[in-house]
Amino acid sequence: MNKWILALSMLLLCMSSWLAYAKEYKLILKDHLFYPAEIKVPANKKLRLLIENQDDTPEEFDSFDLNREKVLYPGRTSVIYIGPLSPGRYDFFGEFSPNTARGTVVATEVNDADN
Repeated sequence: MNKWILALSMLLLCMSSWLAYAKEYKLILKDHLFYPAEIKVPANKKLRLLIENQDDTPEEFDSFDLNREKVLYPGRTSVIYIGPLSPGRYDFFGEFSPNTARGTVVATEVNDADN
């Protein structure tokens, strides 16, 4: 039992230290479009994406570049952790609306980042 408590404590400690350094960015999914369609983030930093699905239908956030996939339930906000990212462009899309729900995360050096 003590081993489980120790393992859980270590896991929570690691997660809390990771979360403390993750900057937060918000995306909104509305009318099968992501707003904003482009997010500028600092390179080499851990990030937390909050995605609010304002549509009446579910969507699936999908990104081969970011290696992330998550169902976005209608009327809910979902969290996706990414990074640290090397400088570059990372595309994402809604799997259920791939022609309209599209976006890009642009990672730039800290001096060039707007956020």
